[in-house]
Amino acid sequence: MDAATLTYDTLRFEYEDFPETKEPVWILGRKYSVFTEKEEILLDVTSRLWFTYRKNFPAIGGTGPTSDTGWGCMLRCGQMIFAQALVCRHLGRDWRWIKGKRQMDNYFSVLNAFIDKKDSYYSIHQIAQMGVGEGKSIGQWYGPNTVAQVLKKLATFDTWSSLAVHIAMDNTVVMEEIRRLCQSNFPCAGAAACPALESDVLYNGYPEEAGVRDRLSLWKPLVLLIPLRLGLTEINEAYIETLKHCFMMPQSLGVIGGKPNSAHYFIGYVGEELIYLDPHTTQPAVEPNDSGCLPDESFHCQHPPCRMSIAELDPSIAVGFFCNTEEDFNDWCQQIKKLSLVRGALPMFELVERQPSHFSNPDVLNLTPDSSDADRLERFFDSEDEDFEILSL
Repeated sequence: MDAATLTYDTLRFEYEDFPETKEPVWILGRKYSVFTEKEEILLDVTSRLWFTYRKNFPAIGGTGPTSDTGWGCMLRCGQMIFAQALVCRHLGRDWRWIKGKRQMDNYFSVLNAFIDKKDSYYSIHQIAQMGVGEGKSIGQWYGPNTVAQVLKKLATFDTWSSLAVHIAMDNTVVMEEIRRLCQSNFPCAGAAACPALESDVLYNGYPEEAGVRDRLSLWKPLVLLIPLRLGLTEINEAYIETLKHCFMMPQSLGVIGGKPNSAHYFIGYVGEELIYLDPHTTQPAVEPNDSGCLPDESFHCQHPPCRMSIAELDPSIAVGFFCNTEEDFNDWCQQIKKLSLVRGALPMFELVERQPSHFSNPDVLNLTPDSSDADRLERFFDSEDEDFEILSL
């Protein structure tokens, strides 16, 4: 059977359970033991939002595809890593999804932002249509760099989350640049400042009043995405320990990566295996039921997650981190600096205080809906994700 057309019911019985091992299991900054915390591991995995291929959704652009089977896997992975950022922002890393338990309104606000319809901020419709400005036609496969750029643009519409999205290019994270982005004065209407009330009406996946409850914050929550190419055709084993450490950090959003038709969302590792959520399952599009509630069970992977050898990872990836506060960012910087001292862990990217003089700053570009900077963006970001600097020893 073609993996691209497998159904959720078909797949739920075909995954291996976690191996009985003394090695710790790391899931997005949390450490677990298989022997004593197996249920906690599975609950953590199940609580992540799982976006897969869907069919029979409204046509993209009115006349385009009604399914993303075969081409949308990296777009779905981009949705998953960004949804994890929104979960951390509005629900917290400790939040858990339990089947049959009534969830808080903020959970449905996050989920509605990714539903397959044109007016959801991070829907497959929005990503596909925004990707046209990145040189991608609707229905064309994306690489991790392209989907990161598109999500950054879409986040400018999301006033409820009010995120600062930074994409570190050229294998370099510039601390001064990020602080300038996150510390600028801005209207904040986030969940912490403006909790959704039971009576709030959801509009476009968000509480209706969120856009008018402007608050001033000293730090705009940061989503940091770092596109990398860790080898030519396969990952350079010198980066494996560094990659593992990324999953240990409490700020971890995971990793998206892969090649055409085999993109995955990696959320952790055990031993020498990566743990990931696989979007290559076609499910029917979901619509609210007669009572207006959105059935959400198909957005959570309720079987043991997939695993693969780290050595099999495609070298084209994007690593994600979420820093809700300035203290989170400072802590992340310290961890990255310490990681550079770990024996046998070759840095995947460079952390510097100030921007090198030969760099251009993509964050100063206009990324509003009326932007006419598509040509300038093309000079910064290669649309085919093949123009990365190759990291080597």
